[in-house]
Amino acid sequence: MTLDEFNDADAALLKSMLLACAAVRSWGDAIIAARPFRGLDELLAFADETARRWGAEQVDEALMQHPRIGESREHNDAAAEYSRREQPVFTDGDEQLKRALREGNRFYEAKFGRIFLIRAAGRSGEEILACLRQRLHNSVEQEQRETANQLREIALLRLRQGVL
Repeated sequence: MTLDEFNDADAALLKSMLLACAAVRSWGDAIIAARPFRGLDELLAFADETARRWGAEQVDEALMQHPRIGESREHNDAAAEYSRREQPVFTDGDEQLKRALREGNRFYEAKFGRIFLIRAAGRSGEEILACLRQRLHNSVEQEQRETANQLREIALLRLRQGVL
């Protein structure tokens, strides 16, 4: 959709689109309320600034909609389609890598009580596994910040893809 279409779109349509970018209702509501935007840069800057205020509650809300890295969602909605496009490296190939990611996911979830989230787009499976292993050394507080940052990157990437 163009920026003009975004600015003029029905709020319910935009809410659905923004929830596919990041399932944080307050973030989508803030963006919808801030319209109209004069340019894509203004929209992305506002979305970024708003996402930087996400706390644990917003991150947990959004994580409920994300599949584990290396897995796909059973749903057939916009968020699931984004995830499939962002994680093509896992659709076929190295079984050893897939096993290592599953094992890393289990360790991560046991330590932090949530799924491992990373902006997978543009990263190889090996890079993702290395990040997962490195982040296992983070404190709970460090990982909360890193997860929020990764979620913000994913949301902005998806928003950038959805508005031209």
